[in-house]
Amino acid sequence: QPKGKAAFGSVGRRIPYRILHVINQDGESLGNMHRADALRLMDERGLKLVLLRENVEPPVYRLMTGQQIHEEQLKRAEKKKSSPKPGVVQKELSFSSAIAKNDLETKTKQIAQWIEKRHHVKVTVRQAK
Repeated sequence: QPKGKAAFGSVGRRIPYRILHVINQDGESLGNMHRADALRLMDERGLKLVLLRENVEPPVYRLMTGQQIHEEQLKRAEKKKSSPKPGVVQKELSFSSAIAKNDLETKTKQIAQWIEKRHHVKVTVRQAK
């Protein structure tokens, strides 16, 4: 039985499954193999095993270099950072650089109200023609 959920990164030798589906560092499938065979392959090639999907039968592991693991972690962190958090509303406001003074004051009041309500505000200023 699987012990716990592993974060993305090298799992080392702690593999709770007996049979795994292994993918090499180039993304090609090596098929299903026993845990011992996967560990032997990992040692021979000097790579690390990384759990990709555990909710499938058998779970999918990938052989990766340390550099590939680092790049994937950076990509996942960037993706997580860019995705809006649940419960956070994002408002967007766009206006021309030639906006009239009264219109600008009205929009700044609107922005202030949104910020008080803890909304994220994105302001875009277009260049006037």
